[in-house]
Amino acid sequence: MWLTIVLSVLTGVMGANAVPHFVKGMVGEQFPNVWGNSSLRNAVAGTLGLALAVAIGYWADMPAHVGAAVAGGFAGALVMAVFHGLGGAFRLNTALGLPNPPRTAH
Repeated sequence: MWLTIVLSVLTGVMGANAVPHFVKGMVGEQFPNVWGNSSLRNAVAGTLGLALAVAIGYWADMPAHVGAAVAGGFAGALVMAVFHGLGGAFRLNTALGLPNPPRTAH
């Protein structure tokens, strides 16, 4: 069961992180990304992140421990939601010495 919980948390983290990159890429806007801030790079990173989240979720054997898997997935998604909500992507780019796109909302 512990493997299911760990992999479910990772699924939530990866899936929730992929969403803003995917959405910003799809609407043609820049967003902080360690591979470059362009909308194309974000669209690709978001798509690959979603695919990776699905693959990790598959390996998690979620049907065997549904409650633990759902709780782990939500916990991982919450961690990433707080990260992005506090401007974590912008802070990470700054810490890595990478340029940040203009931030439209605070």
